[in-house]
Amino acid sequence: MQRPTGMAEHIHTFQRPLTRRGQAWTVEAWGEELEGGRWEGWIVFGPVDGGPLVATGRETTQSTRAALGYWARGLEEIYLDGALARAVGRAA
Repeated sequence: MQRPTGMAEHIHTFQRPLTRRGQAWTVEAWGEELEGGRWEGWIVFGPVDGGPLVATGRETTQSTRAALGYWARGLEEIYLDGALARAVGRAA
């Protein structure tokens, strides 16, 4: 998956693709440090068969990068389903 632009940092890659409506998506959590040391995080989806990436807006704000990683590792498939819908909606 190609890195988003800006000062974003890769936080976590989900091992299994998310499959919805017959399309498989890779899933990664990304984040960026804000002024004051807090971190915001979002989710990036990429079609496994190629195509443009889609990303959510900010999904969380955490106190540290480590806390952001902990948040990302705890996300369940049901949450990722909703995040994919939000990301596709933003891209439309």
